[in-house]
Amino acid sequence: MSADVANDPMREVLTRWKAAFDGHQADVMADLFTPDALFQGFGPEVISGRDAVRGYYEAVPDYRRAHLGDVDSYRIGEQVAGGFADVAFRDPTGWEAPVHLSLVLQREGASWRIRQYHVSRIAADH
Repeated sequence: MSADVANDPMREVLTRWKAAFDGHQADVMADLFTPDALFQGFGPEVISGRDAVRGYYEAVPDYRRAHLGDVDSYRIGEQVAGGFADVAFRDPTGWEAPVHLSLVLQREGASWRIRQYHVSRIAADH
């Protein structure tokens, strides 16, 4: 892990998130979240908790990959951080979904976990 990633909770969490997403590791993905995390993915409803997050990622096809773009971060004290990232989800069929991803992070012991996750699909005509 580079020094930049180690000093930036957003980049550190996104590095772990991308590795777990690309590896289709739903249990690892769920562990990145707080037990009561709020999650707004592509579905129409907000879901809550690690079990719901695990179920969400189990339903993602295992050939999908996440491509990270620009990341903007902030910190509020020692326990809260967050930011925004440009992410493109892609697969070999040609499917692509560019999104803005926003995260609120919470420190739990020595680790940062995702407290709130929200994707907003980027539309060309917007």
